[in-house]
Amino acid sequence: MSGTEEQGDVAPLVFGYAFDADGSATPLSWNDVTQNGLAGHRLVWLHLNRQSGQTQDWLLNKSGLDWLTVDALLQDETRPRAVRHGKSFLINLRGMNMNEGADPEDMVSLRMWASNELLITIRGRRVHAARAVEGLVRSHDVPYSTGALVAALADALTDQMEPVIEGFDDEADRYEDELLDPKVRLNRSVLPEFRRRVLQVRRYLMPQRDAMAALVRDGVQSGIFSEFDASFLRESMDRVTRLSEQVETIRERSTVLQEELIQEGTEETNQRLFVLAILSAVFLPLSFVTGLFGVNLGGIPGAGDGQAFPILVGGLLLSTIATLAVLRWQRWI
Repeated sequence: MSGTEEQGDVAPLVFGYAFDADGSATPLSWNDVTQNGLAGHRLVWLHLNRQSGQTQDWLLNKSGLDWLTVDALLQDETRPRAVRHGKSFLINLRGMNMNEGADPEDMVSLRMWASNELLITIRGRRVHAARAVEGLVRSHDVPYSTGALVAALADALTDQMEPVIEGFDDEADRYEDELLDPKVRLNRSVLPEFRRRVLQVRRYLMPQRDAMAALVRDGVQSGIFSEFDASFLRESMDRVTRLSEQVETIRERSTVLQEELIQEGTEETNQRLFVLAILSAVFLPLSFVTGLFGVNLGGIPGAGDGQAFPILVGGLLLSTIATLAVLRWQRWI
């Protein structure tokens, strides 16, 4: 059952490996885990499915972890953090959701319990970074230590963030070009949705950087991380810092774009109201005169004169020209 997931994605063990002193990595089955097959190995890595009842039962009753730690590993919502427990660490990190049909910004959680002899990683939804590190284990491209595995997981999670955030940057560039192009009309509903996606990623990036900083600061002291592991993790932390700054810039750009779009809409509305006001100013005297001469009362000037109508029309034309001249002189048009 090593490295497999049962139908319905409820298998407790996604994959597991035992690392021995000779440098070999042995795949583990769930039977190995439950029958105390973990003893005698230098290091064991178990990647578990949080949604499995067997996983929850094993963590609570057989893993040897205290209930507070188990509760933190199994809770529904997590925030990136790294908390030291003696010589062990409770770690929560986030990664992009690379599952089919999912939105990358709907970030997935990877929870870890890391000690010198045991690394437990737990996920609710598939975390492709864990599979990437498993590939490194199979090809012997990662040192067999808890610190090296944690650093490799953090690096893989960061690798998956970069193309998504670069995509955000390109999307912001495209919206800026569309907003400046008079031939293109930008949909007003696009920018709020874009900002929501950016903010969803921003929510976890800064805590993730802080969690990695805590690991770099305390990891070597705990003995879990070697100096090389800490340096490797520090590089991931610097990349996350850069990405968080990039996301912050994209957020500010999207805010400016939305304000410009709102301003553009306001100016468009004002322009239309201005045209209506000009038309009202032009037709107001015309309406007054025609209304005055339209009453059916005796004594209306020109009522019996055949030339009165052309004279009235000419007077209205002169009034219109005079009104437009005054508006032009006042630079209203």
